[in-house]
Amino acid sequence: MAGTVISLLASGHIQQGMPQIRKFYVFFILLVVYCTFRSLAEIRAIVLLWSGVAALSALRSMFQFWRVYQQSEELGRSFYDLYVGARITGFMSHWMTFGGEEMIVLLLLASYLFFSRERRWKTAGWICAAILAVSMVLGFTRSIFLLGFPAGLLYLLWFWKKWLLAAVPAVVLIALFLGPSALRERVTSVVAPHGEVDSNQHRSILRETGMLIIRAHPWLGLGPEQIKYQFDQWVPAAARPLPVGYYGHLHNIYLQYAAERGVPTLLIFLWMIAKILWDFARALRRKLANPEGRFVLHGAIAVIIAILAEGVAEYNLGDSEVLTMFLAVAAFGYIAREAGAAPILNPSQP
Repeated sequence: MAGTVISLLASGHIQQGMPQIRKFYVFFILLVVYCTFRSLAEIRAIVLLWSGVAALSALRSMFQFWRVYQQSEELGRSFYDLYVGARITGFMSHWMTFGGEEMIVLLLLASYLFFSRERRWKTAGWICAAILAVSMVLGFTRSIFLLGFPAGLLYLLWFWKKWLLAAVPAVVLIALFLGPSALRERVTSVVAPHGEVDSNQHRSILRETGMLIIRAHPWLGLGPEQIKYQFDQWVPAAARPLPVGYYGHLHNIYLQYAAERGVPTLLIFLWMIAKILWDFARALRRKLANPEGRFVLHGAIAVIIAILAEGVAEYNLGDSEVLTMFLAVAAFGYIAREAGAAPILNPSQP
């Protein structure tokens, strides 16, 4: 926060950068959640409630997927070309927000299914997990279903049943074989994009421009929100005309923080994330007084890993909805860490 304020004052564009200052209130979620939910049973209830609501949103998204398919048939257009620019959103307004929330909920739910000793809601949990997984893949957001979620899931599988890691490639191949042809196109678009329909060229230009900005302004960056206002001044001339895409941010949390606020602020941010991971991993290495804390701590670590992985291709923590859930998950982890270290006076207490 201090780095953001200093960058803003040095930028000379204080009024334009004020949205990032006003956004500081979102970080109070960390304190509110930590002070409100004090037991592992409450966190488990929240995870299950999130899963139920997310599953309903996912069901709506499947209907949206079907509607776009019908529309492509009626118009005689390629489903892939029509869908990539108008993907499913569930109850949300944008597919990136929708996919990011699904990823967080699904990883927490998977951790509950793998590590929790509470069995009463696990059947419903597996059903919700299946619905969420299908919807997340149909969302076609590559940074989520090909990068962020797999990274978090592999972490969970490693600590649950390592032998399942060997089955992952087979499951992926079967899913691609049985899934719609457009899904296979979306996966192969990582190396064989469909022109401007896929964002490969767009992201490449953003990365190149971001690096130019960072080299020129390594200490304090351009200032909060200034990527949006100054991008045209920094984009290489050889990149014009620009392909279709959004150029209001760099679609990468690392480049975005460094280009906007400077490399020191980025390093402080990364130190904070590393400290959170260290605290949670250290708590897991101890014998927890309440074993139920394992699912919360493993889930929190999986979510952080997923956010960091997805952040290579998306400015995910710039989305207030995703940031809110991320902060809530961090608070859940510290509550579980505290509960795991405390002696249990009543062994029957969940």
